[in-house]
Amino acid sequence: MKTKLGLLYGGKSAEHNVSLQTAYAVLKALDLEKFDIHPIYITEEGQWVNGPQLTAPVESVKELAYASEQTFSPLALSAAAEAGENREGYDVIFPLLHGPNGEDGTVQGMLELLNIPYVGNGVLASSAGMDKVIMKNIFAQAGLPQVKYTWFVRTQWEKDTEGAYQKVEEELGYPCFVKPANLGSSVGISKCTSKEELKAAFIEAFQFDRKIIVEEGVTAREVEIGVLGNDEPKCSVAGEIIPKKAFYDYKAKYEDGETAMVIPADISAEEYSSLKEMAIDAFKSLDCSGLVRADFFLTKEGEFYINEVNTMPGFTPFSMFPLLWKHTGVDYPQLIENLVELAQQRHVEKQKIKYTF
Repeated sequence: MKTKLGLLYGGKSAEHNVSLQTAYAVLKALDLEKFDIHPIYITEEGQWVNGPQLTAPVESVKELAYASEQTFSPLALSAAAEAGENREGYDVIFPLLHGPNGEDGTVQGMLELLNIPYVGNGVLASSAGMDKVIMKNIFAQAGLPQVKYTWFVRTQWEKDTEGAYQKVEEELGYPCFVKPANLGSSVGISKCTSKEELKAAFIEAFQFDRKIIVEEGVTAREVEIGVLGNDEPKCSVAGEIIPKKAFYDYKAKYEDGETAMVIPADISAEEYSSLKEMAIDAFKSLDCSGLVRADFFLTKEGEFYINEVNTMPGFTPFSMFPLLWKHTGVDYPQLIENLVELAQQRHVEKQKIKYTF
């Protein structure tokens, strides 16, 4: 029997268009002989739209943005609980959402309450992985090496702007990177080499979040690795990002092609072993499941610093995470199927929990 798969994409997020690209790529790769595919689109205003079941691949990303008059309540995802061939509920939901209101545990929490299997990380890992400050605090507790960082909320900065800039200069110095705490895809990120650039970076980052993080700039290579699994995660080969610009910003990722990916990364066996160990430690410290892409800095002295994990990394066939697994021997369609299987396995495991006493 086919798996009834709901693809959830779009979202009320600055990464809405990135999500559309991801959904388009996944739809093209899914085997229609194995899956009944039901698109579920979330508009930029947060409305949920039920698209028609797909019986053939879509021809363009634009076809995935359905008219908002078809809106429905997300609670309808649990339409029927009875098992059997004619069940109305979904077997699995695949959230292809990037950024707030989708990758941050909000949608995951709803799916938990509805008791529907879903691909990827759970509520805790999603929310902690989205908030860079919380994530780094957990990594620090786990003993994972990191560059120096500090953080601010908007009201704190507004009350004492000069104090905020002074704290950055005294604790981190230049260069440094200013980022929204709860966003990805390099949206709102700035590299600062002076106080004037720092002031502009704060203003830019606070447009996208009420909390920002400032990180020490280091001269290092950017090395990434994919992690796949639930309680016994496994790692892909490593890859390296080589930006042609000052840093790997949104335009370099999605518009200009101003970056290069080297897979596998040119690192020693010892460095790769250390990288795998740290990536799995990071995965387990956040209680991750399904998938993450773990990003590291590698200094010329051979020291790794964890930068972050992405709990819903870029997921087109040309994104780093799928490419890492392709070079490890898992092609894109198989990777998607593996993630669906992991979601079902985790759901079965959760049903063993006793909720009465």
